[in-house]
Formats: sequence, C-alpha cells, structure tokens
Amino acid sequence: MKKSALLLIIFLLIGWQAGPKAAVPTLGLQAENESHNCFTIVAGKNATTDGSVLLAHNEDDRGRLLVNVYKVAAREHGKSDVLTLNGGATLPQVKNTLAMLWLEIPETSFADAYINESGVALASNACPSREDKPELTKGGIGFMLRRLIAERAQTARAGVRIAGELVAQFGYNASGRTYIIADDQEGWLMHIVHGKHWIARRVPDNEVAVIANCYTLASVDLNDHENYLGSPDIISYAVQRGWYNPEKDGAFNFARAYSDPNSLTDMRNVLRQWQGTNLLAAKTQKLQERLPFSFKPRRSIHMKDLFQVLRDHYEGSKYDLSDHYKKGSPNSGSNRTICTESTQYAFVAQLRDWLPAEIAHAVWICFRRPDSNGFSPWYASVKKMPDGYGLDGSGNALKNHFTTVPLLAFEDPKLAFNTFAKLSEMVDKQYKNRIEKTLKLWRNHEDFLFKGVKDHEKEFTYLLKTNKALAQKIIDNYISELEYRKWFLALELLREFRN
Repeated sequence: MKKSALLLIIFLLIGWQAGPKAAVPTLGLQAENESHNCFTIVAGKNATTDGSVLLAHNEDDRGRLLVNVYKVAAREHGKSDVLTLNGGATLPQVKNTLAMLWLEIPETSFADAYINESGVALASNACPSREDKPELTKGGIGFMLRRLIAERAQTARAGVRIAGELVAQFGYNASGRTYIIADDQEGWLMHIVHGKHWIARRVPDNEVAVIANCYTLASVDLNDHENYLGSPDIISYAVQRGWYNPEKDGAFNFARAYSDPNSLTDMRNVLRQWQGTNLLAAKTQKLQERLPFSFKPRRSIHMKDLFQVLRDHYEGSKYDLSDHYKKGSPNSGSNRTICTESTQYAFVAQLRDWLPAEIAHAVWICFRRPDSNGFSPWYASVKKMPDGYGLDGSGNALKNHFTTVPLLAFEDPKLAFNTFAKLSEMVDKQYKNRIEKTLKLWRNHEDFLFKGVKDHEKEFTYLLKTNKALAQKIIDNYISELEYRKWFLALELLREFRN
C-alpha cells in the first residue's frame, strides 16, 4: 500500500479515536531510586540462531508518558566546542560525533535508549547501590552519560571505557545503574555506583545474561582485561567502607558488597531475573539459589524467543496471580512481571557483522507494552523518519528534554505512540477476552516480517553496491511502510474493541 493512501486511512480512522480529554497525571522526573524499573537480556553471538548479538529491553517508567524516535545526524565540532552537563560540569567536545537512532521519553533522566551508526546499542536498568558518601565533581554526570557513549563509541568495549572515564572524572549522580552496551561482536553489563566506582563484565559469546534491577556480577578479576573492566580500587574501597571483610566473607562478591541490600533481595527483581533465566536456560535455576551472571541457553536464541520473554507475566506458573487472566490483567498484580503496566517501550537490537553497514544494525521496536503491541524493524542508518513518531526535531528534543510536555500531546491522534498506548489500555480493561486475539494479530504480523525481511535485505545489499543514495531512500520507505502498517493494525484493533 502506498504511504499516502495508508496515511489517509490512518487519519480517517483516528477521527473517532479522539474523544473527551482524559486527565493526564502530572509528569515528573523518573524516580532513580525505584528498585523495579526495566528488564534486559543480552545474548552473545554464539548463542543466537544467526550469529548476531542480541540486546532485548523493556523500558519501565511510571505515569502517562510519551515515546519519541529521532534520528540524530553525525556532526563535526570545532576545537573550542564545549559540552555542559546538567549539573554544570563541562568537557570538550570531540571532533566528530556519530549518527544515531534515539528512543526518547521526555522529562525523564534515565529512560532513553540509543543505537548508533557503528552498531553500538545501549539501554539501562536502575540498580540502587548502598553508597551514601558519593564523590561528585560539579554535580556529577547522569542523564548525558548514555548520550555521550552513543555519540562517541565505535565499539561496545569503547563505550564501556568512555563511560568509565566520565564516571571517574565526574562521579555518577544517581544511586546506581547498570548500562547494557552491545555491538555486533560482544555485549557488556556495566554496573555503576553512586559516585566514582564501576565494574563491567563481558557476556561470554556462547551465553545469555538476564538482569532486572539489581547488580548481578559476583566475582571480579581486573587482571582479565578481555572480560573485565572497572575501577582499580573496587575491592579496596569496599573493604574501607566495611562492606567487605576478606577474612569473614570469603571471595569478593561485587553485588553483595555494593548493592542496596533491599534491592538485592527484592522479589520484584529476583523473580523477574529467575523467570527470564528459566525461560531461556539449558539448566533450570532454583529461586532460592544465587542466579548466575550469565548462562548457556537450552537452544540457540531467536529474536522471537526474546519477544516472548519481554511479553511474559509468569503464565503457567504459580507466580501468575491473575490465574491466567481469570482475575483480570496480569500487568498490575503484586508479583512484578517482566511485561508490566509501566512498560513504555520494548526493543530487540539485532547486531550483525556480515551485512552492509546500512542494514547490519537493526532494532525491532515495540511501543508501549509488548503484550498488546507488535515489533517491527528500524535500521540505525535511517535518514528520513516516518511521520508521527516524534513530537519535535532531534535538536529541539534534546534542548527541551526536561520541558513539561503539553497535555494535549497525550491526546494528539497524529502521534503514533498515543494509539499504541490506548490499545494497551483497552486490552487491560477486558484482558482475558482480548489478549488472545491481540497476541495472535501481532505474532502473525511479526511472522510476516520475518519471512520478508531476508529477501528485502538481499535486495538492499544489491542496491547498496550499485546506487547507495537510491538504496537509502528505499530502506527509509521500507521502515516507514512497516511502521504505518503496524499503526494501521493497532487502530483497527482499537476500533474493534471500542465497538
């Protein structure tokens, strides 16, 4: 279907969508100290069906929010250009910053995700630390840390090093966080502590790592430069603060030493990590045992496996308090689920080293909750964005990131995210009666895409060799076509539920 025709159908359909304005909660900055925000999986290149590195993420943030997608162009900076952090600290700009795809939630400090033109993808999970005497320089660094990684890192390992240098220079200005950084060769989990301490470990190529909202790294070996990076005094500082006693505690355990104890044992975190692990692992883990940093999967991981995990509510287990939806929606029960009411977007980044750069790095994005909405691919190389997927231009979006979003924006039918958000709300109202039809629709949609994407990528590969400019236009149109199709399907389903 041509873009113009499909857009016409969409906006005819949304004529009935906009009704009386619902009350929208006042938005505030995302609470860093909540111990149950977000969920992430990294699968190494030898653990996946096609040899790609996969990074899967649910971004969980409370309130009625807005999700935008922007393409940020590469830029060349002058020698005197300076970047000012939110706390007031400054640092020199690098000569060149990379182009990137930016998933933005306005007004939040720790909710954005990026994938840059080099195929470095990153997201983060809140992981509260026990640090109560953080060393900060000029207010430290927080919101801009991931942006600087995306702008400057040409590999995941370089991204960890860049982040480590910035944390050591300025100090991290929130309780604690894990940054998950991946490229087409490797994935890293980087645990950052309030202040100037951090540790990172590489996920083995043949293994999978699952993390909810507490540090997962136990053993540390900074002499193993291939697999560990971190603050040189990570152990001695813990001894100094009384968090680790070598004579009494045995081998050093980073998570035990540095975590907020409540976060480490919070069942809302433990249960999700346990469930995600058991859905994928070759060896079943017991809930009462310490969960591994990473594990070997029972079979090679396909993206569809990760879609399924991101949609999970403990279905079929005793932890499904909805009794398979008989007691209503599973998204807001007392057992915190992987997919939950506060999931604002989900994605699976597919990072590959055997395709042309323009199509090697794809991120399959789902807006709002993945149980009630579908995934479709975006290439990091996209230049022309589909209409309706951003409130503003990328430059203004950064400048206005912490400006209050106008209330009318949450009811604007020309913003695609509002349709996906309304669909999630409508499914929740009669979950048992609506979820089966909804999931079937999106699984059929995703199967359709999986069948077609390989053929399209063969065509793109050929065109990129003969006419790159034309190929890029066709790639951009392909992304837009898929997104408009997904938007149309969501509107059709929403109309059916309303009638």
